[in-house]
Amino acid sequence: MSKSLLRNGYNKIHDRVKKLHKEFKIYRWNPDHPTNNKPFLQSYYVDLSNCGPMVLDALQKIKGEDDSSLSYRRSCREGICGSCAMNVDGTNTVACLKPIDVDTSKPTVLTPLPHMYVIKDLVVDLTNFYHQYRSIEPWLKTKRAPEEGIEYRQSPAERKKLDGLYECILCACCSTSCPSYWWNPEEFLGPAPLLHAFRWISDSRDGFTQERLQALTEDHKRLYRCRTIKNCAAACPKSLNPADAIHKMKTKHMISQVVEKVGSM
Repeated sequence: MSKSLLRNGYNKIHDRVKKLHKEFKIYRWNPDHPTNNKPFLQSYYVDLSNCGPMVLDALQKIKGEDDSSLSYRRSCREGICGSCAMNVDGTNTVACLKPIDVDTSKPTVLTPLPHMYVIKDLVVDLTNFYHQYRSIEPWLKTKRAPEEGIEYRQSPAERKKLDGLYECILCACCSTSCPSYWWNPEEFLGPAPLLHAFRWISDSRDGFTQERLQALTEDHKRLYRCRTIKNCAAACPKSLNPADAIHKMKTKHMISQVVEKVGSM
């Protein structure tokens, strides 16, 4: 076999091997560095031939083999905990459920959830987000003891009303994609807490439906700041629809106002 044929064969193999390497551009910022150190995108190259299929697999590989200083949150790897929420190529998602784009001609860009205070690299401060979630009192509240003193029962139809609500994993992908939340994070509760609020308002076992609705609407900004842009529904990695839940709560509140006004006449 001639040297030219061997060289051509080697070049073809070399090109194929190169095509397996994917560039990941990852947002980096370290608070321990001097204040004039601005955030930047750092490139890492991952061999997809020995990497798992999800973006979180690539992050694990980068942290384990290339750069142990890279910071991000992760836990379950199953799309249940919501820990690994981040922005991948301009879309909020959870890294463990996001498949790697195998097109090696363009990089995958990873940045923190938008409009949030960055603690380090891909880790954002969720203190306000969790405080707002707690404010809606996400637990069963009742005014009567359970029948036979054992449990609060639901019919299949009553239980079905909770579908599309209880599955929220509090990843904050919806809230951090919402312009209304960007503008008023201290006043507007955001899609995720409001979705959970509607989950308890819809629960037939809960005895504080009207009180919960009143608490949400005492300050109209908590609920009515929603402009039904529906970024939340588009961004949810669990395919939930917070905008629909918010719309239904607004409808419930407006109907209750009309009924109350008619009753006072």
